[in-house]
Amino acid sequence: MQSPLFAHTEVQTAEPFALQNDKLLRVRLDGGRDVLARKGAMVAYQGRIEFDAEYRPRGGNRRRTREALDLMRCSGDGTVFLANLAQDVHVVDVGREGLTVDSGYVLALDPTLHWEVISVDSQYGISGTGKYNLLITGQGQVALMTSGKPLTLQVTPERYVSVDSDAVVAWSTALTVQMQAQTSSSGVWRRRGSTGEGWELNFAGTGFAVVQPSELLPPQDARLGGGVRGQFGMDRPTHGNIFSN
Repeated sequence: MQSPLFAHTEVQTAEPFALQNDKLLRVRLDGGRDVLARKGAMVAYQGRIEFDAEYRPRGGNRRRTREALDLMRCSGDGTVFLANLAQDVHVVDVGREGLTVDSGYVLALDPTLHWEVISVDSQYGISGTGKYNLLITGQGQVALMTSGKPLTLQVTPERYVSVDSDAVVAWSTALTVQMQAQTSSSGVWRRRGSTGEGWELNFAGTGFAVVQPSELLPPQDARLGGGVRGQFGMDRPTHGNIFSN
């Protein structure tokens, strides 16, 4: 049997996190190294791999953290392939500066990393770009997802950056962040007049902000049989949008 299909063979690398392709993450496990992955993200595996669906992080508010990032622990010897509805996957090395990310865009992360749930307070006292955001610190890697190819904007003291709160994926933790809507307080829940724009995040300091070319909710809550809204997890409350509160 012959076909160009058979050219898409497994990437051979010793790296623990590697991209099999733009939409598929390859994670190498060697018995002493585990990975924390979003529940339901496994599409294939090789070797002797165990999946612990009852994984709970150490410390912190268990209920809030579980809602923010529902994980399974993958352990053993072999290779695990992770994906989520053909979203683009990006591997990020988390350094000393830390990373703040909307939990809806996390595919997998090293268990050596530390994370906690935080909120971004707006001038109107409303929290978050989504219901939850994660502050990730430590040494390790995290795999993020975007709907399409992202844009990374550099922020400097001389160059402020403003982004749509529904499009932002992650940003440098060192940045100063303010959330606001360019509308009157009486119309705070409306999209910005007739422009279709709503809340925005304003970044200042030194670092970067990552946005995706989509304002759709991340589709990790997709369900079959729910039409277009169900496909993108929009037929029930989600964790990815301030308007779901």
